[in-house]
Amino acid sequence: MKLSDRMIRMQPSATSLMAAKAREKKRLGLDVISFATGEPDYDSPKGALEAAEKAMEEGQTHYPPTNGIVPLREAIAAYYGEHFGLKYDPTKEIVVGTGAKQLIYEALGALVNPGDEVIVLPPAWVSYVEQIRLFDGVPVEVDTADTGFIPDLQKIEEAITPRTVAIIINSPNNPTGAVYPAELLEGLARLAMKKDILVINDEVYERLVFDRDKSPQMVKLCPEARDHVLNVNGVSKAFAMTGWRIGYALGPAVLVKAISDFQGHLTSGTSTISQWASAGALLASQEDCEKMREGFRTRRDLIIELLSDIKGIRFVPPQGAFYVFIDVSSYLGGKAKIMLENDVVFCEELLERKNVSMVPGTAFLSPGSVRISYSCPEKDIREGVRRFREFLEEIRAE
Repeated sequence: MKLSDRMIRMQPSATSLMAAKAREKKRLGLDVISFATGEPDYDSPKGALEAAEKAMEEGQTHYPPTNGIVPLREAIAAYYGEHFGLKYDPTKEIVVGTGAKQLIYEALGALVNPGDEVIVLPPAWVSYVEQIRLFDGVPVEVDTADTGFIPDLQKIEEAITPRTVAIIINSPNNPTGAVYPAELLEGLARLAMKKDILVINDEVYERLVFDRDKSPQMVKLCPEARDHVLNVNGVSKAFAMTGWRIGYALGPAVLVKAISDFQGHLTSGTSTISQWASAGALLASQEDCEKMREGFRTRRDLIIELLSDIKGIRFVPPQGAFYVFIDVSSYLGGKAKIMLENDVVFCEELLERKNVSMVPGTAFLSPGSVRISYSCPEKDIREGVRRFREFLEEIRAE
């Protein structure tokens, strides 16, 4: 069988690969601590479960509208109205999909012709670049590593060409935990208007901020840019509903319709029961969401404290999401007692020797680093970091 060129050049998700390796070692009975998966360890909130149960009892088990059931789209509109003071029309400006990932893919499909450019800001989530390439687009990288993971607006503007159709931003950020400041978001919105491009604003972690009450919201900061911004969000992270697979997007009606039309040929509407559960979460589980946020804040503070005592690594303390992005370059390329060519080998060796799973920075377009997810119990954080420290002490060149 001959596969297509696009499949041959596509790289598999490194987060999924590392998580799979950790699961396999666990299956063999080994005591593995996984820092690889970006998934809350909390259970889905009661409001979601009750709404799902009620929907099943009422026979809500048939095909839903492709763009999402009306009660969920209305709940999304209400959430953005109450949380950000933004008004979106649930009939024309909101679409529901099978996770935020699907909606970003469909948005790119609606925008990108072969050879068109989309700006990404490394370190960046593993799927952005591959999704752009699947539509024969060209990812243009504007690195943020030398500016503390906060993008430089001037560098972004310099990267825009006549072939640029979009820029993808992610704040709070995966993998760095950076939260983009309000002035940057407003500047990006105005730049999008000036250059007539779209900002795909991936804010799926927007509830998980720790040093402020709310994450800055681009359209709230610059309402005039409304038609140049697609907000992508979902219930997976903030409401611990990863398995329900529900994401949603809010944006200009013409783009939302295109996404829905694309989805009609891809999956049609997503799981009806999951949609009712998500409506229940948005309408009745805000307190649960805040409790989980406080739990992640405690874990963030703990892991920063533990990592700060380890020699030879560097990191920028995260302000949101549930990740720490750690520079381990001082142990790579012959600088340690054992030869670790790159961050991929580093993670493989750490998993082999200490049964601790992390994701290599190469997966996020940022080689020389590793990502830790602290969306796990505190006892696992303490033990996992202890093993990580032990591994570094064993391989450190004296």
